Amino acid sequence: MSHETDFLSDLVLLRNDPGLVTEIEQHALKGNPHAQYALGLIYAEGRGVSIDLSRSWAWLTLAVMQGDREAETLRNIVGIDLTDREYQDGKSLAADLEQAIQSGPDVH
Repeated sequence: MSHETDFLSDLVLLRNDPGLVTEIEQHALKGNPHAQYALGLIYAEGRGVSIDLSRSWAWLTLAVMQGDREAETLRNIVGIDLTDREYQDGKSLAADLEQAIQSGPDVH
């Protein structure tokens, strides 16, 4: 799966405009795997947000669940640096996000 989308081309802008993260998250919460991958990268690298490896792992997991092999590779890289607690937090957050996506746009 290729990630040549507006989400990734805008990553450079995120250092100057963290508000773009919210826009990408809205797409991710609608189930867009490209946005989910982008959020995984954003939180892994701290682009417009603080680095949050648990959150990165969670978003990448959602993209992986949709068959995204690039997200799986990045998730494995992120996973190397996770503590046991961060891993558990990431699993829990991924489950919560998956439920929110399945429930529809009114639940976050």
